Amino acid sequence: MSGEERWCVVTGGRGFAARHLVEMLIQYDLFSVRIADLEPQITLSTEEQNGALGHALKSGRANYVSADLRDKPQVLKVIEGAEVVFHMAAPNSSVNSQQLHYSVNVQGTKNVIDACVELKVKRLIYTSSASVVFDGIHGIINGDESLPYTDKPLDSYSATKAEGEAAILKANGTNGLLTCSLRPSSIFGPGDRLFVPSLVAAARAGKSKFMIGDGNNIYDFTYVENVAHAHICADRALASEQEVAEKAAGQAYFITNMEPIKFWEFTSLILEGLGYERPRIKIPAFAVMPIAHLIEWIYKIFGPYGMKVPQLIPSRIRLLSCSRSFNCSKAKDRLGYAPIVPLEEGLKRTLESYPHLRAENQPKREGPSKASICLGSGKVAHTLLWKDKKQTLITLLVLVAIYYNFIASQSTIVTAASKLLLVVSVFLFIHGNLPEKVFGYTIEKIPMSYFNLSEERSHQTALSVASSWNAAVNVLKSLCKGNDWSLFFQVVISLLILSFLGAISFQTLFIIGLPVAFAAFYLYEKNEQAIDSMFLEALSLGCKMKSDITKKVVGSKKKD
Repeated sequence: MSGEERWCVVTGGRGFAARHLVEMLIQYDLFSVRIADLEPQITLSTEEQNGALGHALKSGRANYVSADLRDKPQVLKVIEGAEVVFHMAAPNSSVNSQQLHYSVNVQGTKNVIDACVELKVKRLIYTSSASVVFDGIHGIINGDESLPYTDKPLDSYSATKAEGEAAILKANGTNGLLTCSLRPSSIFGPGDRLFVPSLVAAARAGKSKFMIGDGNNIYDFTYVENVAHAHICADRALASEQEVAEKAAGQAYFITNMEPIKFWEFTSLILEGLGYERPRIKIPAFAVMPIAHLIEWIYKIFGPYGMKVPQLIPSRIRLLSCSRSFNCSKAKDRLGYAPIVPLEEGLKRTLESYPHLRAENQPKREGPSKASICLGSGKVAHTLLWKDKKQTLITLLVLVAIYYNFIASQSTIVTAASKLLLVVSVFLFIHGNLPEKVFGYTIEKIPMSYFNLSEERSHQTALSVASSWNAAVNVLKSLCKGNDWSLFFQVVISLLILSFLGAISFQTLFIIGLPVAFAAFYLYEKNEQAIDSMFLEALSLGCKMKSDITKKVVGSKKKD
């Protein structure tokens, strides 16, 4: 490195907003850029390889360093020789892990501050969050920096971000170091791996029609290039003449697009832009909150075993239903910040960057559904899957009539069967005596062959019964050997389920089974991919738990 070169460091440089800052720094030719992140080596997309970042890495104007900010010697190595540090590293905000967030957002930030002071770095710019003043209960309209940190943070991410920011601002002026903190609100744009993908996932699962709250909560969104631009404005202000620098340093600044919009309107623009249904059914936040608490509790138990971070958690519900808008006057006055990309243009660029998430590009099922195959792909499948709505409704009406006349009356099996045969006999007799046309409507006669059991069908039925009998005999033979534990448990569980079902009255079974049969198969067919992925995730979780329990049991035996 020559003495004339000016270097900056971007921590968390492969994160969403940080990538855009790195690109902007390279394009503006302000500094040589050192990109620091956890991955052992940098992996570029095709677009990055052919763009400014790829060329800068090849020419030496940028380099990549793998580092963990929780390790101070690594931090010192990363920051050495830098004039300015953009501290953007942070864990995923959706992962509610107090230990992880504290270790990175607080301890890691203190390591960065100590390294900057020790190595005489001139400027340190911290990427905080607008959530540091938000408690998730009280809405914020046009909030400014006079708002204090909340006593009841939304989650561990917001709490540790506030603690990290306080340390950054306190360090201002130490050994000549100038610091400031930026609080971007709800960042969106190309490269986002959280907001837009989660919206699309919800839409593909059929959940995009719902909105939490009354739909009138106001939000400030910030296009990602404006966030990157704000960091450069902050550096320029801190590097300016003494009066400007002193005024800008040691302060926190809200950063937005300065175009507040209803949260659910913004969400609708994204979903409609990608070809999905806009939210229209309003669900009160208080009605969803108990379910969210339950899901969060389940995640705390099963998270260590590989359970994915759920979307429906209390902090997310609060974010979706409260107003959050902020005043950027201070950033405008002291940093010279103003958005360079308007909200409408930012939305357009965002939608163009996700062609693979458009509704017409989602994977389509080939061939019959699993539900249809399970039901035999015949009349039963067509009825239960609502393929022929007329046939399904007639079947439902007939079953309801059977219930009220034969089951709800609590008749014995013989009485119920006699009544049913009586009704069928009367119907067939009257139907047989009807003329071919009644009031202009053609009466379709039931052919005699309809009730015949063909020789082929009889043969198939006999074979099926014999096959089932032989299968049962083979199971008994295997059980007699006493060496197939898997089969033994399958038989025991099946018989337990059968005994449980046997304890349920036929009336209760009919009441539960009828709606389930006509709803469950239909819902499964419509959401086959989502349900299958949930099942596989649960199966994987179960296998991991089984493996962990087995290891603990084996380990305890070895100790004994």
